[in-house]
Amino acid sequence: MIRSLQSIVTGTVQRVGLRSWIQGQAQSLGVTGWVRNLGDGTVEVLAQGDEAAVTELRDRLLTGSSLARIQDVRSQWLDYDKRHDRFEIRS
Repeated sequence: MIRSLQSIVTGTVQRVGLRSWIQGQAQSLGVTGWVRNLGDGTVEVLAQGDEAAVTELRDRLLTGSSLARIQDVRSQWLDYDKRHDRFEIRS
């Protein structure tokens, strides 16, 4: 069953390579969706896939890339009607 999880990542998360790192992590887990910077300095992630893989990506967000300093990850499962076929970085 495909699940969708939205996460907001706070801390030092922009201009530190986090979006590219998240894309790589998602692809390694077979997770689709997207990641984007928000105007308030946070990063938003929409992850879709097998629940175990999506949960693993969410757990990896707690660490982040080597330059990122993750303060918090707030996540919620969504009923999301669009299916993604890859994981992309959005601007």
